[in-house]
Amino acid sequence: MDKTLLVPVFLPLIVGFVLLFLPNKMKSVSRALTLIISVITFILGIKIFTGGISSFAWPILQLDNVNLELLLNVTPLGKFVLLFAMGFGLLIALYSLKSQATNDERRAPNIYYGAILITIGGSAGILLSNHLLFLLIFWEIVTTSLYLLITTGGRNSNFAATKSFAMIGASDAAFMLGVFMVWALSGTFVISDISLTTTSALTIIAFLLLMVAAITKAGAMPLHTWLPTSGEYAPASVMALLPAAIDKLLGIYLLVIIVREIFILESVALSIVLAIIGTATIIIAAMIAIVQHNIKKLLAYSAISQVGYMVLGIATMTPVGFAGAVFHMLNNAIYKCCLFLGAGAVEEQTGTAEMDELGGLGKKMPLTFVAFLIAALSVSGIPPFNGFVSKWMVYQGVIQMGAEQTSVAANLWPIWLIVAIFGSAITLAYSVKIIHSVFLSRLPSDLKDVKEVSLPMKIPCIILASLCVLFGVFYKQLLEWFIYPALNIEPGTAIFGTWESGLATILIAVGIGLGVLIWFVGKLSKMVRIVPTWTCGEVQTNEQMTVPGTHFYKTVSSMGGLKQLYAGQEKGHFDTYNQGGKIGLALTDFLRWLHSGVLPMYLTWVTLGLLVIIFIVCEIR
Repeated sequence: MDKTLLVPVFLPLIVGFVLLFLPNKMKSVSRALTLIISVITFILGIKIFTGGISSFAWPILQLDNVNLELLLNVTPLGKFVLLFAMGFGLLIALYSLKSQATNDERRAPNIYYGAILITIGGSAGILLSNHLLFLLIFWEIVTTSLYLLITTGGRNSNFAATKSFAMIGASDAAFMLGVFMVWALSGTFVISDISLTTTSALTIIAFLLLMVAAITKAGAMPLHTWLPTSGEYAPASVMALLPAAIDKLLGIYLLVIIVREIFILESVALSIVLAIIGTATIIIAAMIAIVQHNIKKLLAYSAISQVGYMVLGIATMTPVGFAGAVFHMLNNAIYKCCLFLGAGAVEEQTGTAEMDELGGLGKKMPLTFVAFLIAALSVSGIPPFNGFVSKWMVYQGVIQMGAEQTSVAANLWPIWLIVAIFGSAITLAYSVKIIHSVFLSRLPSDLKDVKEVSLPMKIPCIILASLCVLFGVFYKQLLEWFIYPALNIEPGTAIFGTWESGLATILIAVGIGLGVLIWFVGKLSKMVRIVPTWTCGEVQTNEQMTVPGTHFYKTVSSMGGLKQLYAGQEKGHFDTYNQGGKIGLALTDFLRWLHSGVLPMYLTWVTLGLLVIIFIVCEIR
């Protein structure tokens, strides 16, 4: 038994729990402990990843045929995700050292730092658990830490935290029911001993219950609405750690586990369900993101949209599709974490996340701008960055599904492919919008004194932006080191297309270099002509006029058909949380009407209940 596996799980959990109760005046102690523990867990993550397969077992309770045993097991997929989850925890701890949003005593900094460590420990527990009950326990711990982290966002964050906890908590209830159904069907809670075929109604229901938990945590539609609400009110570092990074890793990790290990998908309907969820999430979330004016809310919808590619890749049930989904899970966590941290840096220095109030920050915050630009190009699928490669692999998975399979989902592969590609185009559109609005448009006069953020806040953004480049250029090595071993795929058998990233990167660099050279020569020869600000061919007499990027795609929201959908979305008509609340209130009113205190009403219901029981017991037909 390898007791080392206990450390990344219980060390941050114990220390994090203690930090929750420290007074805010000791926030420096909390900061130091959080950084130290996150460094330790990251080092252990590296050790576990580079080491062999190990396990730990600790019997706790034996009750008839129910065996409650802490089983920690290092699997290829688990240790791969663990390595990066611990890395994201360390980067967020470093970013939080100097962030005012996470050190303001009014926002309970010790709760923030304690919840960060609890998130790290709970995530390690999920990724190492080989027992469904303990996986469920650690899953709930991460859900609780999410609630605590969102509450540190200040004004209106309590509502966002409550909504997130309610929606994820409801999906966790489905998770628990699914776990016990799996136990009833298989006779065990040990994940490595379970293999159920989806040929009966009960196994399909169990699969769907576990799938609901996975896609809710990842943020896929229609159970996604907790994420944009959190994005609007929670600190950017919280969004970068959980919804953007770790929640995506854990949600897709669980989905891969239930599809590849716990269940054997033999139901054609389940593949169609996954494909529909994936494509709908891609296009709908991207269409909503394109009309947002708040940076963090736009990025939240963007994070939702990217989950669709992961779910679609898994739905293809092909090696390249699975590899693309898991690679995109990692890539998305990297560039989306970078985007949220960049948005947090902007909000930190300007005091706002509303794009209407921003502009021209490219010169004031150059490092943040460059990191944000690289991450934005990555999420848009622009080569040679990492987002292009994983999306390209998902596209190949869809094509391969259509070529090799005969199911209904496979026959619809052109639809899945078109939607996925169109989703990337929309992603590029709203990336241009946010880059223009925040960094390239005219600088407002009240932001003329804005400066770059401190070094601890810049370093995580620089590291993440660098990974976007490296993981795109050297994707073949990344696939062979991380993705193929995690999925037990033979190297070289997944991708059937060709993408020479090294040559493409050189050519792109040469093109950019020539463009800079032409600009520089023109500037020296004074051949560059400076003209007044113009819009649609008309010269503007007011040099202070600003063209807001938030209105770039306003015509989309005013088009016939889309206008009504956008209006309904803004009013919460498609929000499962709001609609669930309305149904609950209606049920409460109905029960209140039943319990009227009038004796004849009670006698009526008692009589009807007895008649139902008689019909069932006596089998009256």
